[in-house]
Amino acid sequence: MIRSIFAVIVAILTWFVVATVGNWLLRGGLSGYSMVEKSMDFSLLMLLCRLGLGLVSSFCSGAACAAIVSPTSRAIAGAAGALLLLFLPVHYMLWSKFPIWYHFFFLASLPTFVLLGGMTYRKLFHAKL
Repeated sequence: MIRSIFAVIVAILTWFVVATVGNWLLRGGLSGYSMVEKSMDFSLLMLLCRLGLGLVSSFCSGAACAAIVSPTSRAIAGAAGALLLLFLPVHYMLWSKFPIWYHFFFLASLPTFVLLGGMTYRKLFHAKL
């Protein structure tokens, strides 16, 4: 049980670390991104890059969780649910800042890619144990 709780915490931290590093890359590599970041007046390309970063962050989060727990643990699903619960109020507060499709895509892909990252890690590494 403690190992599962630890894995969920690591998954959440992994999500934020990957997202932070990716956001630094977006600031440096995407023209104009840092200028509109504060106002959140992103172009379509910027929105798509942010969603892509969310996918990568979620996938890595699930893989990190799977690396800690046993193959039969439900901690990955717990991490997916915890991240979704963390982001629901954030997206509620930002509802008017982004198009509705952006919110739906992010919120739907968040748990999906956490689970996918966990399943991929299990398939690649736990199958060999």
